[in-house]
Amino acid sequence: MQDWHIAQLNVATALYELDDPRIAEFIARLDEVNALADNSPGFVWRLQSESGNATDIQATDDPRLIVNMSVWESVEALFDFAYKSAHRLVVGKRRQWFTPPKGAYQVLWWVPAGAQPSVPEGLERLALLDKHGPTKRAFTFKTKFPPPGLAGAPEDLKPEPYCVGWE
Repeated sequence: MQDWHIAQLNVATALYELDDPRIAEFIARLDEVNALADNSPGFVWRLQSESGNATDIQATDDPRLIVNMSVWESVEALFDFAYKSAHRLVVGKRRQWFTPPKGAYQVLWWVPAGAQPSVPEGLERLALLDKHGPTKRAFTFKTKFPPPGLAGAPEDLKPEPYCVGWE
C-alpha cells in the first residue's frame, strides 16, 4: 500500500492591502505561526516564497486573496496544529483582518507521501468542495474521508469545540 499524507489549502481575502497598518498584527505574526507549523509533530511541507511565507504568492486576480497550503503526515496532526496550538489564537482574530468567506475556504485531500501539491490543484479542490460538498477528492475536518485504497465511512473529527468559525 502507498503511504498517503494530507494536503490542505485555505484562503482568505484581506480587508486591507497587506501593507496597511490595520493588518500589521497579522503580518507581524506570520513568522511565529509558520515556525510553529514547521516544528509541529506531523508537519511535512508548506507553501512559501523566498519571503518565508505565502502572502506574496498571487493565486488569483485578487491581490488581497491569500492562500495557505501545507502537507501533513495525518489529518490528526493537522487538526492538532490548527485547533489545539497557539495557531488558533491568531485564527480567533481573523474577523479583524479578513472578509467573511462566501463559500468554502478550507479543503483537505490525500496526496502520495512526498508530493507537494500546486496552488491551482488546491484551488481546484476548493472549488470541488464548494460545488459538491465533501467527497473523497475534497473534504473537511467535519467529513474526513479515509486515504485512497482504504475502506471506511467519512469520520467527523468534531472541530466545533475548537473552531473559531465565521458564524
